Amino acid sequence: MITVLVRPQGTLESVLQDSANSIGDFTGVFSIWDIAIVLCLSFGLSLIIGKTYQVTHKGISYSQGNVQTYVLMAVVIAVIMLVIGSNIARAFSLVGALSIVRFRNAVKESRDVGFVFWAMAVGMSCGTRFYLMAVFATVVIAVFVFTMHYFNFFARTVRERILLVELDSEANPEDLFGEFFGKIFHEHYLISMESLPGSGNLQLAYSTTIHGKFDSGKFLQQVRELNGDLKVSLIEGQQQIDL
Repeated sequence: MITVLVRPQGTLESVLQDSANSIGDFTGVFSIWDIAIVLCLSFGLSLIIGKTYQVTHKGISYSQGNVQTYVLMAVVIAVIMLVIGSNIARAFSLVGALSIVRFRNAVKESRDVGFVFWAMAVGMSCGTRFYLMAVFATVVIAVFVFTMHYFNFFARTVRERILLVELDSEANPEDLFGEFFGKIFHEHYLISMESLPGSGNLQLAYSTTIHGKFDSGKFLQQVRELNGDLKVSLIEGQQQIDL
C-alpha cells in the first residue's frame, strides 16, 4: 500500500516567510529582514550626510565622488558591524584584512574629516542595530552643521594678502617700497625673491597685512608707478579657497 502525503498550499505570505526564515538560518543571529533594515537605514541616513555636505560646502574643491564615498562608507561599515557582531576573533581578522589597504588621496579640507567620522558613526550605529541613536544623531548633527553654516560661525575678516611684484634686477626693493608699504600695510614681509627667465627681472613675494579700508585698484596703480609699470599681482582671500 502506497501512502501519498499531500502538503496543502500555503498563502503567498507564508511562503515568503518560510523563505526568509530559511535564509535567516544562514546568517546566524540576524535575519534577512535585519540586513534589509540595516542597509536601507544606513543608506537613507548617509544621504542626509551627503546632502548636508553638498549644501554647506565652500570653496572650489567640491567632489561628487567624495560625497558618494561617504554614502558608501556608511553602508559598508554597517555591513561590517553586522558581520563582526560580538565575535572578537572576527574583529581581529577584519583588522588584519583591512590593514593591507592603503589610501593615497590627501584630505583637501580638515572639515571633510568630520564628515568621514559622521558616516562611520552612522554605519556603526546601524550595524549594531542602535537604530534610534543613528536617526537621532544624524538629524541633530545635521542641524548643528547647518546652523554653523548659515550663521557663519567663527568667521573673521581676512586682512592678509600676498603681493607679487616684478622689479628690475638693479633696483633696491627696500628703497622703492619700504616707506610706501609702511603707510599702506600694518605689516609686510618679503618671503621670496626669484629671477624671471628671459628678462632677468626679479619677482618679489610679500606677505602683507592691511590696516582697514583698502582700495586694491588704486594700490596696484601706485605700485606700478614705483616699479616702472611692470607686472604686479595681489592675491586676496587665499585662506578661503584651495590654491
